[in-house]
Amino acid sequence: MPDHASDRIDLARLRDVLDGPWAEVRRAHRDHLDERFLPVYGETGDQARERITRLLTELPVELGIASAFPVEYGGRSDVGGTIVASEMLAQVDLSLMVKAGVQWGLFGGAVAALGTRRHHDAYLREIVSGEILGCFAMTETGHGSDVQQLRTTCTYDPQTQTFDLHTPHEAARKDYIGNAARDGRMAVVFAQLITNGRRHGVHAWLVPIRDAHGNPLPGVTIGDAGPKAGLLGVDNGRLSFDHVRVPRDMLLDRYGQVTEDGTYSSPIENDSRRFFTMLGTLVRGRVSVGGAASAATKSALTIAVRYGDIRRQFGTPDADREVLLNDYLAHQRKLLPALATTYALHFAQGELVAALSEAPGGDAQVAEHRQRELESRAAGLKAAQTWHATRTIQMCREACGGAGYLAENRLPSLKADTDVFTTFEGDNTVLLQMVAKGLLTGYRDAFGSLDGWGRASFVAEQVREMVLERTAARSLIEQLISAVPGRDEEVAVTDRGWQLRVFEDRERHLLDGAVRRLRNGATTKKDRPFDIFNDVQDHVLAVAAAHIDRVTLEAFVAGIEDTADPAVRALLSRVCDLYALSVIETHKGWFLEHGRLTPARAKAITGVVNGLLKELRPQMRTLVDGFAIPDTWLHCAVLREEPRRQEIMAAQDAAGDPPPSSRATAMSST
Repeated sequence: MPDHASDRIDLARLRDVLDGPWAEVRRAHRDHLDERFLPVYGETGDQARERITRLLTELPVELGIASAFPVEYGGRSDVGGTIVASEMLAQVDLSLMVKAGVQWGLFGGAVAALGTRRHHDAYLREIVSGEILGCFAMTETGHGSDVQQLRTTCTYDPQTQTFDLHTPHEAARKDYIGNAARDGRMAVVFAQLITNGRRHGVHAWLVPIRDAHGNPLPGVTIGDAGPKAGLLGVDNGRLSFDHVRVPRDMLLDRYGQVTEDGTYSSPIENDSRRFFTMLGTLVRGRVSVGGAASAATKSALTIAVRYGDIRRQFGTPDADREVLLNDYLAHQRKLLPALATTYALHFAQGELVAALSEAPGGDAQVAEHRQRELESRAAGLKAAQTWHATRTIQMCREACGGAGYLAENRLPSLKADTDVFTTFEGDNTVLLQMVAKGLLTGYRDAFGSLDGWGRASFVAEQVREMVLERTAARSLIEQLISAVPGRDEEVAVTDRGWQLRVFEDRERHLLDGAVRRLRNGATTKKDRPFDIFNDVQDHVLAVAAAHIDRVTLEAFVAGIEDTADPAVRALLSRVCDLYALSVIETHKGWFLEHGRLTPARAKAITGVVNGLLKELRPQMRTLVDGFAIPDTWLHCAVLREEPRRQEIMAAQDAAGDPPPSSRATAMSST
């Protein structure tokens, strides 16, 4: 077996760094979630739903999965703890994580964030305890990401002092709704608020959908979304409303109130700004999805790396043993850059969770700016983390060959369960457009909603020059960049300041180019506002992706700076080098095309990356062990055989047995 350099790296210290501020939450999950909470391979959809619903009520209170709620309602007022708890559940069973996320993140979170004291007093305790199971009915069949254009209506009638909730046509049906098909008793329903003949945009209501026996209430039609690729334990369903009467006080009215006579008022006068503020209060769900995707990626990488340390393939002329998969450069090229990116995203997620836990305060304008920045960061990281999960889990499946295709080795379920993450809690392409809007200073005020790119209110002069938003380690980043000599060719590609400057330069150049193209479009296509943006949409998405690459690198650098143990710090620094140079290598064409790299320097980067792979090869197991995923949670049959395989290999070494490939050759020759 290869040397994992355990004598140089204190694994406990590495785990402490990765566990971060909410280490107690992580430890509680490792201590309390046993085999009962693991997925059951081969079960039917009905069996999975029954099991997950039962387990939801059996989650130990020590886990704090509902800790974001106020203490007076059974929570801990700890938003970060809830998000970290979701990450840990994702490593055990993604269906359980999503089911819990719907109940306490989306449904309960909406009541807490959009409701007022009377809603909290009436419902939050039972939501937190799980006595009231609910769902979050936003997405419609015909309008998913375009939330501002939802077609469901909720019209106020002063005579009855009730709202008339109605699904006007099939495209307005609420679709893909978790907890709807089987368990939800209530739903937070998003619809267009209409009173006194005027629309006031999308608002939310708390609506009972089933009686005490689980039967749909009058006017409510409930359907099952049917078989899915993954997440079998989540009962996704469909909801339609046929003129359902909803009491006036069931409007979640923190941001919009309706009096008895139908008069509407809101502390936020602008409809688009109000809508954007309402959605912003629910950003926690998006952060949780990104964290869960990264957690699943860690599980997949742990399985693939550990398998690569026991699986041998092909021999060499000068050796009597076949070669371990992890010793092949091609295998290292698959696993190590993905592992480095996972580490980078881990630190970016930690920084985001910490920022979300600090409620914006002080000056209202400053608080609003911080909230917008937080929403943009959450959107971009969710896209990066879920796309990375999709690519990496598939790569890990392939890296494990036939074993990776067997359900008993976990990878197929990780792949199936995370696939939807790229499109729920916001389609990733739409989310990157949100990030880009945040980078075009002044543009956001004119385009407050997800569909706003095509509106005629675009004025090119509103687009200002780029202002870089720094991550937490502002002064450190600036010091590192300012210390870089003027000529790139004189700087080692492993110089941290040079790497940071390259990432920043790419983002700035892309954004400047997008601004110029938007301005040119506004001049030549004045009467075609949709075309103004659509013609540069690919450019805008590249800007957003470059931005997320840059803030992720900065978060990684900040995490290294906060690491006290010298050996762990040195290891993380080399992993950070691999992340940074892998990103540059991936976009080598752009850097060459724009004169940011010479051909010779581009080749040198590939050479340095290969050198880093060899340097980090002995630490592959250490790096995945740093995630501290219990063996039980991996739920992987081939790893349960790991000790036996090691005994067999040790016995073969002692006996001097030839590798199987040599025996096969000898047999065929006779």
